Amino acid sequence: MTTLPRPTLDLSADEARRIVLRAQGLLGAPDRRAGVRGVLRSLGAVQLDTISVLARSHELIPYARLGAVGRKAVHDAYWTATVGGAAPVRPHAFEYWSHAACILPIEEWPHFAFRRRAYRNRPHWNHELPGGAYEQVIKQLRTEGPLTATELGGAKRTSEWWDWSGAKVAVERALMYGEVVCVQRRGWKRVYDLAERAVPQELLHDELDDTECLRRLVRLAGRSLGVGTRADIADYHRLKGEQVDAVLADSGLVPVRVEGWSKPAWADPEALATPPRGRHRTTLLSPFDSLIWERARTERIFGFTHRLEAYVPRHKRVHGYFAMPVLAGGRLVGRVDPAREGRTLVAKQITLDGARAVPAVAQALVEAASWVDCTDVRVERVDAPELHAPLTQELARILA
Repeated sequence: MTTLPRPTLDLSADEARRIVLRAQGLLGAPDRRAGVRGVLRSLGAVQLDTISVLARSHELIPYARLGAVGRKAVHDAYWTATVGGAAPVRPHAFEYWSHAACILPIEEWPHFAFRRRAYRNRPHWNHELPGGAYEQVIKQLRTEGPLTATELGGAKRTSEWWDWSGAKVAVERALMYGEVVCVQRRGWKRVYDLAERAVPQELLHDELDDTECLRRLVRLAGRSLGVGTRADIADYHRLKGEQVDAVLADSGLVPVRVEGWSKPAWADPEALATPPRGRHRTTLLSPFDSLIWERARTERIFGFTHRLEAYVPRHKRVHGYFAMPVLAGGRLVGRVDPAREGRTLVAKQITLDGARAVPAVAQALVEAASWVDCTDVRVERVDAPELHAPLTQELARILA
């Protein structure tokens, strides 16, 4: 393990929390001119997921930072390429494996070369690749242009979600290798194209060695986190601990001590240059938001236990299918498990951090309802029954 310098700066738990919030775009005035693309670049990765309750997670994440940005505007910001006069088409993003399946800024394509090489050298796969299927997929994309797996010959052989067709196995393998790229989502289907067409030529190369790639991703993770432990930094783009150790000392991150943290930490030097100030965002957060996607870090920073229960059997759920933490005043003050019934946002279950959280949760619910074109909010259950009436009264006051 590389010997790292001793920390040169002490941070209080509150200072660290505020640095994290600013780094994640949830403290201070949002950069509305940069918009959704600015959010993507500052976060470095926006996680995708199949679940859609109020909206899909990659839509909820810019909403949490920018407010009521239109869902079509979010899609266009990620996937609509720019054409400037005689200049070539330039995509803004690509989809690849980072923290999970994520939308990533297109300029980071070269820095995932280490992962593409690892996939090419991978000896075992969950799906067997039929003979000739890979070559056929590449030929078809070259001839016909961007296509979905269905258009390539079918996504599945049977109705079972895991039973991929040969074409689907081939195109997903090509995606991992970097020969194919997802250029957009059509509905929820990936649209594939050849990387040689979709990725700008100056970025297409895989010339960066693993060390250069890892150094960049560690630096980016530190910037997006603001401050984090070795485990936090590794988790952001799902690196191995030893990969982080190999480059952390020359990543540009600054070693710090954080009050109450049992492990050493590293901070973005720019985050330390000026104290975080500005308005705190009040909002519902996707369970896949990068502010809270790592449970141990969320507990350490906010004293808040967060768990997605969508994949937990119904009778074992505590907070609901898609419980969304509520951020207000720089704290996590409750949870809402939402649903929609026509033009009504239904809060099926709400957990509140005491009566003081009522105004913030009501505000977050009304703003979210307006964003998804709902005109009313109905509360079904509040875990503290005595807070049901104050919450519904506050909602009625805001909606009036």
